[in-house]
Amino acid sequence: MKLKGDQTTARAMNRRLILNLLRREGPRSRADIATVIGLSPAAVTFVVADLLEEGIVIEGKTVPGLTGRRPIPVDINYEHALAVGFKLMVDSVECVATDLATNPVAAMRVGLDGHDPHKVADLLASTVPELVKLAGRPDAKLAGIGISMPGVINHEQTACVRSYRFKWDNVPLASLVAARVHVPVWLEDDTNAYAIAQQLFGLGRQHRNMAVLAVGVGISCALVIDGKLYRGANGAAGKFGHTLYEENGRLCECGKRGCLMAYHSQISMLQRWREATGREELGLPELSGALASGDAIALALVADSGRALGTALANLVNITDPEVIVAGGEAVSLGDPFLTPLREALSARTFRTAPSLLPDWEDNSWARGAAALVTQKIFDFESSGGITDIATLTGVRPVDSSSAA
Repeated sequence: MKLKGDQTTARAMNRRLILNLLRREGPRSRADIATVIGLSPAAVTFVVADLLEEGIVIEGKTVPGLTGRRPIPVDINYEHALAVGFKLMVDSVECVATDLATNPVAAMRVGLDGHDPHKVADLLASTVPELVKLAGRPDAKLAGIGISMPGVINHEQTACVRSYRFKWDNVPLASLVAARVHVPVWLEDDTNAYAIAQQLFGLGRQHRNMAVLAVGVGISCALVIDGKLYRGANGAAGKFGHTLYEENGRLCECGKRGCLMAYHSQISMLQRWREATGREELGLPELSGALASGDAIALALVADSGRALGTALANLVNITDPEVIVAGGEAVSLGDPFLTPLREALSARTFRTAPSLLPDWEDNSWARGAAALVTQKIFDFESSGGITDIATLTGVRPVDSSSAA
């Protein structure tokens, strides 16, 4: 699929308006679209005809019970193509194939043996045909591949500028993968990708300003401002966990001491609980069980982290004024013992009424965020390249790393 129109052309802008209306509100007749957006019926007809020809939208059934010419609703054809998403973690990769609404149709997890960029690219490339086969849709098309990972990402060059966990500096991962699979590939910070998915099809679908908090191995908070993801001047916006919590305190993965995430990430909560109990074998399931059974040490520790994060989050809210806060990451699975103190501290410290905090904890939610890097291009026209027949990918194998660099 070649996206028609330049972003500067009227038809391209009209196209974006129509697609985003259908994404937010579902099927609409051409007349409804013209009324809601304020376009002429002719302009809507031209754009819808293009989208129908490309297969991006489909016509539904006429509305029953109406006299005269019955309007025919049009809707986005979310099954038109597949998107592949990879969420990179230190020791594994969460993999998913989704439709264009980021609904999973196939999912798997593969081990990550080391962080050599070429070997990582080989692994991702070899996993694409496996996902496609698992999806069971041989006649579908592949819209592209999205990769999310923790780190500072150069959005324009789709390269990892710095990742402490992977020990990468200036790694052009998207280019390495694209050279092996020959489809468009996008790379983004994992929390930013998660925020994009929430904005497109999740809890932020109806909001133009929101904060997306992630509390897991680390802590970060992506911002969507006036409908656009805010990346900052160097792609490093949202590194919320590296704000100061205690001067000269615990050592953080960034090499500095006293960062918020060194105390209150899910991993740090576990470490502090192990220190308090003297039991190094304890993990997240045991912590959840201790909370459920009313263990005083576990409840106090988790509540302390909730309050600390709520207080820090209030500072961010007072500066950015989001409509809602979406909260994800493993710590959200701890439930009310964590979320209630967080909400209370947030409410106590905000200048105005605190925005609603909406927890989200679903399987594949982070890999779906990576897939959303692909689907967002349909709505914002940043896409380059086209959709590729899946049949051309079934025989793809990773090329020799020396030839793909």
